[in-house]
Amino acid sequence: MLTKRIIPCLDIKDGRVVKGVNFINLKDAGDAVENAKYYDKEGADELVFLDITASHEKRGTTVELVKKVADTVFLPFTVGGGIRTIDDIRSLLNAGCDKVSINTAAIKDPDFVRRSSSRFGSQCIVVAIDAKCRVKTRSKQAWEVFINGGRTSTGIDAVAWARKMESYGAGEILLTSMDYDGTKEGYDIDLTAAVSGSVRIPVIASGGAGSLEHLYDALTDGKADAVLAASIFHYREYRVKETKDYLKKRGVAIRG
Repeated sequence: MLTKRIIPCLDIKDGRVVKGVNFINLKDAGDAVENAKYYDKEGADELVFLDITASHEKRGTTVELVKKVADTVFLPFTVGGGIRTIDDIRSLLNAGCDKVSINTAAIKDPDFVRRSSSRFGSQCIVVAIDAKCRVKTRSKQAWEVFINGGRTSTGIDAVAWARKMESYGAGEILLTSMDYDGTKEGYDIDLTAAVSGSVRIPVIASGGAGSLEHLYDALTDGKADAVLAASIFHYREYRVKETKDYLKKRGVAIRG
């Protein structure tokens, strides 16, 4: 049985960790390097660093900050935000991250994912999907992909897009519910289960964690391979070890 992963997320704006609700109303949550150190000591399985305004501002991820974080931690480290070229990926991998997360650039040029996977290996390429519910009836649910930090709709179905990205060589899907992000009301289990059930690659559930039970639900009912959380860890509502102990007691196979 593959073990599930606990992944704190550092959303970065102007070099600082921030957290918002539904992708807006951002509040400061501390220094990126200090947060990275904390999660490394806490025993997190991986870390995700997302420069959340890079694509909207049409700039690359801050490589120097990536270097500082990479020099600080010894756990697998994914970086996303403003990645548009093969050279961008090479620079970030050389700066010390293990994987890159591609979102907006994949929509604009799907073959970029294929080229990136071919050049660096699928294990390095994460496709991030920011999805918002567009249809919800008793018989049907559908979610649309958004880009540019959640600012721009694409008209693309999230489940179909996940399948396409898998076929193009993505090694993992980072799936964020825009409807639930920052609400602490729990993950969008229907969305998570729909995507997890449609692909063979790992799916990271993101958006909405407010309790340890929410993480459990995403890993079991949602069939996610990993859960990403921010607020509950940044504001010390729960510790990583506490989270792992809880999940283990409920029968979830967890690392560490």
